[in-house]
Amino acid sequence: MAKKQADTEFNKGDFVVYPAHGVGQVDGIETQSIAGIEVTLYTIVFEKDRMRLKLPLNKIKDSGLRKLTSKDRLKDALTTLTGKSKVRRTMWSRRAQEYETKINSGDPVSIAEVLRDLRREDQSEQSYSERQIYQEALQRLAREVAAVEKIDEKKAAEKLEKVLTKAA
Repeated sequence: MAKKQADTEFNKGDFVVYPAHGVGQVDGIETQSIAGIEVTLYTIVFEKDRMRLKLPLNKIKDSGLRKLTSKDRLKDALTTLTGKSKVRRTMWSRRAQEYETKINSGDPVSIAEVLRDLRREDQSEQSYSERQIYQEALQRLAREVAAVEKIDEKKAAEKLEKVLTKAA
């Protein structure tokens, strides 16, 4: 049985975070008939990735879809950036996998941990894969900072880089 639109958590135009893709915007709520069953779906647009996601309402909890983070949680993420990096002495492949998991969690503090741990004054010392993961984390966190603070993504990335540079 399809839920009515009044029961939905998000409205058209709301910015949301889908853990595996970052910040998107709810484009609409629609009901479709799939295999003879009425299913209510959110349509979420990720402009940066030129992607459109249709997510059934009954899969929202499982997917981890959430509203933008609070300003307090964002402050925690920025504080995390200023901390001392915690690079463990494990193989790079295992650390890279852990970093990807943190980025895909969608949690701003976890993403900030990745940035903090991969921060280097001399970026040329980083391997290609370290730079790729760093850039992915920076983009993901910058998109959320931009949406929360209502600034453009470039300014948000510059703000994060400035915090990281000060902490180094």
